[in-house]
Amino acid sequence: MGKSKVLVVGGTGYIGRRIVKASLAQGHETYVLQRPDIGLDIDKLQMLLSFKKQGAHLIEASFSDHHSLVEAVKRVDVVICTISGVHFRSHNITMQLKLVDAIREAGNVKRFLPSEFGIDPARMENALEPGRVTFDEKMVVRRAIQEAKIPFTYVSANCFAGYFAGNLSQMVTLLPPKEKVCIYGDGNVKVVFMDEDDIATYTIKTIDDPRTINKTVYLRPPENILTQRQLVEIWEKLAGKQLEKVHIPNDQFLATMKEMDYAGQVGVGHFHHIFFEGCLTNFEIGEGQEEASKLYPEVKYTRMDDYLKQYL
Repeated sequence: MGKSKVLVVGGTGYIGRRIVKASLAQGHETYVLQRPDIGLDIDKLQMLLSFKKQGAHLIEASFSDHHSLVEAVKRVDVVICTISGVHFRSHNITMQLKLVDAIREAGNVKRFLPSEFGIDPARMENALEPGRVTFDEKMVVRRAIQEAKIPFTYVSANCFAGYFAGNLSQMVTLLPPKEKVCIYGDGNVKVVFMDEDDIATYTIKTIDDPRTINKTVYLRPPENILTQRQLVEIWEKLAGKQLEKVHIPNDQFLATMKEMDYAGQVGVGHFHHIFFEGCLTNFEIGEGQEEASKLYPEVKYTRMDDYLKQYL
């Protein structure tokens, strides 16, 4: 069997652009959806043109034009959607229902990977408001996929290093703190930090793998399972400087929600589940699930000591 043809929806986004590069790097004929209403967004247009130079095909289609989506989907074997689900940027998770309809009508897609890539929503039925909307909407999309009998793979990539590691998991910055660091609780809850390029590499590895069809694939490379304290210690060793640790109890952390806008409240809820409850690591990977680094030991994933060096 040859390599699948891949359509990336959301290819100019934070994870999407990496998925496109990984798909090309692994030898897949790669299509990138181009919205006809791109208008004056020069950054996105130039990124799309750069993909074209690298060998990708640009295919014009729109969520507001069902026929165009169906025609785009008919060109490929695998569809990967990477549209944003974070509230401080844009939140478009349920738009994927239109993509599900197009895939069902086209009838040719061998695998659909919806926009997931974070916490597994199937484990978040008791998540706090308002942040639970992210998980609820992802589950709506999952149910639609399964009702349409579309073969799928769900990728749970845990914490993007750019948002959670470089800043030592601080909420108000993307850079490492210089003097003091907020520690959630005792800082000893296990978290999984992933280099975003590795997320893309593992994701593309799954698409032609019969072991991952109709399963959730967790990205949990063992050396990237770290507590917040361990992450801070790695940075302190690299920077040659000790930071003042300010411990924040759970109740105090949740109380900060009252002063925040909607996006901030969503963020606090998600941080609570990750750093206080340990939602990324407090379960065993079981039936109907796989772990990426075990499936693909050949991938030389980025450890956080190497990742953090770029901030020095």
